[in-house]
Amino acid sequence: MASLARPGGNITGSSFLGAELVRKRVELFKEAVPRMTRVAILVHPGDPSEATVNSMLEDANAAARASGMQLQRFNAQVPDEFNRVFAAMAQERIGGLILVPSGMFFEGRRRIVNLATKNRLPAMFFFREFAEAGGLTSYGPNFRELFRRTAAFVDKILKGAKPADLPVEQANKFELVINLKTAKALGLTIPPSLLGRADEVIQ
Repeated sequence: MASLARPGGNITGSSFLGAELVRKRVELFKEAVPRMTRVAILVHPGDPSEATVNSMLEDANAAARASGMQLQRFNAQVPDEFNRVFAAMAQERIGGLILVPSGMFFEGRRRIVNLATKNRLPAMFFFREFAEAGGLTSYGPNFRELFRRTAAFVDKILKGAKPADLPVEQANKFELVINLKTAKALGLTIPPSLLGRADEVIQ
């Protein structure tokens, strides 16, 4: 890809994997669970690219250090490894969980949310669908809006536009969703200052 403004070739679309979002998730997560000191960051190797993962981890580690936390990376290559990974987190006495965005994690969100709840592990997710499924909190772009924007790209291309001439769009609106029911189940009290900034609070 030549640039976001002029991608070239046959590539265009929407981008939402910015490393800066991981930093923001770490900061919001610490605000939600102030006593947390050790946090797992779960990665699906190869999705996204290792270069993107490394950029995200660099930002996440910087944010964690600034907040007095330690991040520990865990990998899950296939869904069958979820149980093993959560057992390893429990053994390491991890106090919270953040996910690097992955299609596999999104598809397996209900199982991941259930495992987090079973292990009494507060978690910060990348799409609101995780919080709607029972996850503690999420911060990221609206997935439904991304689909609508994708449809707009398809419409333009079907009308004759070349993908190379369509700038790659970056999400510019993000939403914080907090599941209070899950917070209560985990014995957590979410600070009112954070609840007041949430785009949606699930009771």
